[in-house]
Amino acid sequence: MLTLGGRAFPVGSYAIMAIVNRTPDSFYDRGATYSFAAALERVSLVVEQGAEIVDIGGVKAAPGEEVSVQDEIDRTAEFVVAVRRAHPEVVISVDTWRHEVGRAVCEVGADLLNDAWGGHDPRLAEVAAEFGAGLVCTHVGAATPRTRPHRVAYDDVTADAIAQTTGLAERAVQLGVPRDRILIDPAHDFGKNTYHSLQLTRELGRLVETGWPVLVSLSNKDFVGETLGGLPVDQRLTGTLAATAVSAWLGATVFRAHNVPETRQVLDMVASIKGDRRPSHAIRALA
Repeated sequence: MLTLGGRAFPVGSYAIMAIVNRTPDSFYDRGATYSFAAALERVSLVVEQGAEIVDIGGVKAAPGEEVSVQDEIDRTAEFVVAVRRAHPEVVISVDTWRHEVGRAVCEVGADLLNDAWGGHDPRLAEVAAEFGAGLVCTHVGAATPRTRPHRVAYDDVTADAIAQTTGLAERAVQLGVPRDRILIDPAHDFGKNTYHSLQLTRELGRLVETGWPVLVSLSNKDFVGETLGGLPVDQRLTGTLAATAVSAWLGATVFRAHNVPETRQVLDMVASIKGDRRPSHAIRALA
């Protein structure tokens, strides 16, 4: 059982983590939700569309303009307050690798710290433990924040992902993070080439078998675009949804996504095929 904020996610269920970037230069929306009002409107929309979690980011993952700790706090902490006030039921995640930011957002109500850079700042897990927040433990190999992979190699990327994420998860438990509030993330594209990300997708069941809930962040990633002929970001939805369906079938629990309605339909369809969800409107040959 995964527990985040006031919500429980039973084994076999699927949750959508909607992306809300409070950045002027994000790779997908190009700053569409950088303003406070636009970001809050985005939260309201994705909650209405069925997202159980919103993931607020104050720094884009790729290289770019330097963002100080204080700037990141300014982009996220006050916004967490507004989201909590407007949507008390939603799980609030903040995408950060910095413990100072983690502390600032947890103090005002964040439920989950999405450490997308794999324990680069080991004090972030300590903050999660102090506040009883959840933690995403991510595989990035030897990558450091805001760098692109270059000629990275693994003997077995899936084994490496399992070792790194479960090691981070066990450390978090030892620090005091509740076991039922920890997820592991193979981190497609982060510290990986396209072949690595494809392998992790088809072998996702190996991560699921560790017993830790698995989060996948597949949405419009480069591995999708490269696999399908070099597609630009705005043409990767179909490939993203294919990877989403495979990951759901193999047992992932949380799906970080830009396109919430489409992702919800894919997850509902997979759940129904697996027999875990009844069709919403089954009348064919019955009525």
